[in-house]
Amino acid sequence: MFTAFFYTLKAHQLPVTLTEWLALLEAMRQGFAGNSLVSFYYLARSLLVKSESFYDQYDLAFKEYFGGLEVPEALFDELLQWLSEETLKRHREGIDLSALPTYDWQTLEKMFRERLAEQKERHDGGHRWIGTGGTSPFGHGGVHPGGIRVGGESGNLSAVKIATARQFRDYRKDLILDTRQIKVALKKLRQLRRTGTRLELDIDSSIRETCKNAGEIELVFHPERKNDIKLLLLMDAGGSMLPYARLVNRLFSAANSINHFRDFQYYYFHNCIYDYLRTSMVAGERVATAHLLHILDSSYKVIIVGDASMAPYELFMENGIIDYYDRNETAGIDWLERLAAHFRHIVWLNPTPPKYWQHPTVSAIGRVFPMFHLSLAGLEAAIQELIRPAH
Repeated sequence: MFTAFFYTLKAHQLPVTLTEWLALLEAMRQGFAGNSLVSFYYLARSLLVKSESFYDQYDLAFKEYFGGLEVPEALFDELLQWLSEETLKRHREGIDLSALPTYDWQTLEKMFRERLAEQKERHDGGHRWIGTGGTSPFGHGGVHPGGIRVGGESGNLSAVKIATARQFRDYRKDLILDTRQIKVALKKLRQLRRTGTRLELDIDSSIRETCKNAGEIELVFHPERKNDIKLLLLMDAGGSMLPYARLVNRLFSAANSINHFRDFQYYYFHNCIYDYLRTSMVAGERVATAHLLHILDSSYKVIIVGDASMAPYELFMENGIIDYYDRNETAGIDWLERLAAHFRHIVWLNPTPPKYWQHPTVSAIGRVFPMFHLSLAGLEAAIQELIRPAH
């Protein structure tokens, strides 16, 4: 019965392999999940999910597949009202949980639907009806080890429906980035070197030399280590990038607030990089692109942000720029190729989903630069590209 669950996981983009699935089936055959869906939830997650970044997708898939036992609130408002307050709680001490009956999934679902059809009033305590307290497998506030919680809060983490809590929503790597996440990713752009005249204590070397001196203190000082990374950020502003303006601003704010770069420069363009770049998004001072290539050496790490989507003539033709008062004597694609030839490490971050990258200009630019999606996973992959040794 769980074969469809495998395909549900795959539909939610979880990288589940057949080997892992067979391991889960074997674990179930040996009884590791027992008759509890809670145990199955954790067992399947431990064997099938490789990273906590996939936990939320797993919860969504779990909820989709096993969601048949959720009570539709619109249909059962009266039932939920019954369960809104617990007026009777049985004393839980002394209850032998091992003596309570357990049920497989099909039986549990069938019993639940029968209770829904038969029950006509609220019930507190007891072992059969949907209610509060007691040992009934349905309701909340009770102690049944494998029940279905309906309303209320779980009293002992034994409810079947825990996936709907989505506790790991923030662990996903395909969510829209916030400034903190971007800063954490950008801080991986580090290349520490000992430079300057200011000294700092080298604790490890001091301990090592003190041991060699039979315990006589020997302090070792070195020039302080500073990050030698220089970053150039080029951002598309306006037009089709307007929906992503807030995301691009987060990227800029994160990069601008990090003080460990040896040098940080940023410029703006519209659709494509042409003869000039601007110092601000709106009518900023113009800086010749050729001048930047002259004054910035090849060691700069370069991040270009844009959707790369435009009319083909804007990318491939001279004077293809759409800004009314501007001209470009050199085609945009030529400028992009010059950038790629000049800087040793350069990437393009695209905020649009990769499924839309089949556009002619997006494909063409993707052949010039390594292109990554502007998500947490994409940014981390771009950073790895920037810090890898140049060929």
